[in-house]
Amino acid sequence: MKLLVLDSSGLVASVAIMEDDTLIGEYTINHKKTHSQTLLPMLDEVVKMTETNLDEIDAIAIAKGPGSFTGLRIGSATAKGLGLALNKPIVAVPTVDAIAYNLYETKGYICPIMDARRNQVYTGTYRWEEDQFQVIEEQCARGIEETVDAVNQLGEAVIFLGDGVPVYKEIIKEKIQVPVSFAPAHVSRQRAGAVGSLAMKYYQQGEIQSARDHGPEYLRKSQAEREREERNAR
Repeated sequence: MKLLVLDSSGLVASVAIMEDDTLIGEYTINHKKTHSQTLLPMLDEVVKMTETNLDEIDAIAIAKGPGSFTGLRIGSATAKGLGLALNKPIVAVPTVDAIAYNLYETKGYICPIMDARRNQVYTGTYRWEEDQFQVIEEQCARGIEETVDAVNQLGEAVIFLGDGVPVYKEIIKEKIQVPVSFAPAHVSRQRAGAVGSLAMKYYQQGEIQSARDHGPEYLRKSQAEREREERNAR
């Protein structure tokens, strides 16, 4: 079982090749260039360095969202194009789930936060129970203070991660009422390896879709759509 994995849902761009339970190669970059500049060259480099024949992959895994609207469109279009060209299915993985999956068997709750601007975050709540990854609250979009309040109500230790941490860390520290920690740099952002590991489970459960049917999951309207609605409402 071999997967080509893509994640361009946030500030990070990440590409990987996975075979069964082995991460063969991963290329992750968190820098100033846009995903339109980085994703395809990264994909090409990983394929070359791992000597992968794309005809031999079984599926293409993609972080389906939420996240950056532009990043999601780039990743989705890339996965869709490859899937159509290679006649391979798509395994679409929720972005926030995959971020949480970076933290294997951690104690307490896991709360990824992706900065969605205007004091909003994309988030969810997760934990490990008896070696099983549990989705306590599915990914959603909401305010950072509402998110901290929800974590406080859980009454147990929590670890935050994601690109929203640097933005909202001081608010979290001010409002949190349970033991809190923040994930270290190497597991605090999107990684294609985590997307691929979850995608393996999805594939085995038959949770796949055709490339033709694939599309990103935004969870909320774009800024342009919101501004247009505001103008029309005047």
